[in-house]
Amino acid sequence: MRLGSSVTLLAVPLLAIGLVATGCGSNDEDAPKGAVAAVGTTNDINPHDVADLRDGGNLRLSISAFPANWNTLSNDGNDYEIGSLERPMMPRAFRTNAAGELSVNTDYFTDVQLTNTNPQQVTYTINPKAVWSDGSPITWEDIRSQANALSGADKSFLIAINNGFDRVEKVERGVDDRQAVITFKQHYAEWRGQFAGNSFLVPKTVTATPELFNTSEVDGIGLTAGPFMVQSTDRAQGRIVLGRNPKWWGDTPKLDTITYSVLDSSADLPALQNNEIDVVGLATRDELKTAKNTAGVAIRRAPGNGWSHLTFNGAPGSVLSDPKLRVAISKAIDRQGIVTAIQNGLVEDPKPLNNHVYIQGQAGYQDNSLGFDPAAAAKELDDLGWKLNGDVREKDGRKLEIRDIMYNEDTWVQIAQIIQQNLAQVGVRLNIETKSGKGFFTEVIQPGDFDVAQWSWVGDPFPLGSLNQIYGYNPDDLQGNYGRIGSPELNALIEQAVSELDPAKAMKLANQIDRKVFEDGHSLPLMQSTGNVAVRADLANYGAAGLASLDYTKIGFLK
Repeated sequence: MRLGSSVTLLAVPLLAIGLVATGCGSNDEDAPKGAVAAVGTTNDINPHDVADLRDGGNLRLSISAFPANWNTLSNDGNDYEIGSLERPMMPRAFRTNAAGELSVNTDYFTDVQLTNTNPQQVTYTINPKAVWSDGSPITWEDIRSQANALSGADKSFLIAINNGFDRVEKVERGVDDRQAVITFKQHYAEWRGQFAGNSFLVPKTVTATPELFNTSEVDGIGLTAGPFMVQSTDRAQGRIVLGRNPKWWGDTPKLDTITYSVLDSSADLPALQNNEIDVVGLATRDELKTAKNTAGVAIRRAPGNGWSHLTFNGAPGSVLSDPKLRVAISKAIDRQGIVTAIQNGLVEDPKPLNNHVYIQGQAGYQDNSLGFDPAAAAKELDDLGWKLNGDVREKDGRKLEIRDIMYNEDTWVQIAQIIQQNLAQVGVRLNIETKSGKGFFTEVIQPGDFDVAQWSWVGDPFPLGSLNQIYGYNPDDLQGNYGRIGSPELNALIEQAVSELDPAKAMKLANQIDRKVFEDGHSLPLMQSTGNVAVRADLANYGAAGLASLDYTKIGFLK
């Protein structure tokens, strides 16, 4: 299932769009009313008491590729689909409801508290029943080991994000092995997100050394600690099956198994129609109509919280290394035109996303964009010495020709074609190159094999925790800044925001950061996801989750 989840700044890349839709015409009666403005107010998962569900059953989902690395803390494993696959198996400290409000995940922790502010200290008390899948207890040493691996002190750990552990001074044993006390050397505003949202607690067997961290889960996952565990994998068939964990101490799951099949996005809806999978994120207006007309299928809707964007490559030597050039190009892209073409009929009055940090309808959201101004773009290109020679600008004998890289999916290509037409109007040639799902991030995006690239960000309820990951510029520590763009000024602003424990002040700083990201030509947000999902009608407690986390022990099929 290719769906977005969580909120605010989005720390995990999502490969397939699966969240927005093509179509013309804006008067489709199927379009959900007020979907964008209502983010954080609802979810649509067909809620039922577990007594209404039958025991057993197999939930069938799709993914675009086998995990490149099952360690989601690693740069290679920092992928939304991998995280979704592991959510039924790995510990997280907090649950989230439809409004994005947090509560302690008591399956794993009996208490998580900010116990001091000077110095900042957080105390995690682990559920005494919580064990890894081999029966060994989850202890403070797992927390200490993860904090060490993600601290950034040893660059041999190929981490996706520090997640605030670069600000941790020490992790100590509390009253017993089931309690960890984290002491910070600098304030960290998003301390609740260190083992929550898209960040799992992983066993010390994965984080103990760089070699274990980077490679031990390339071919498969090791210890887990959830209601489900890996039962079987078959690369040749493209199939991963999760079964019940016999050592699980919480509520018994209703499902017997969850099966993930590797499918191209174009095969998802036919697989749903053929009763081969149970859930599909709807990618086109035609798909919405097809799904509505499929027997036994219901449409679930909750405002989406993933967003698609365009990232520029500003690495030294790249054609777009000049920030002024990137900004000029960004002003020539008609984002409202893109959103109108893609989302009409699926969202009432679709608007582009004008913020990198906050989503429309969320506290803190404001328009910090530079706007669509092709005349200004043309003048700025002239001033930079890129002069028209026929249809394409040139400078010092080099044509202003750029490669747009994306996953091979119709909606991404349609977006690229609109951008291609926009840029042609100001003398910039855009060449469209599609890639398969396999190795898209590890072999293409991470190495920087693009001039501009398209994908979606998907994340969690902790906006400040990902600011440094994506927008901080640390040349020796890539994390998620795949365009290699940033500045000491932006780094300093991020440091201020992440250290600010006053939410109102942090929000103001976050919007200053967002404006600077636009001004640096780092990336261009395009649109928020629509959140339309086709689901087997008798599937309960699963669907369009909105901001809410799912309880995998309560998912199942109605009697």
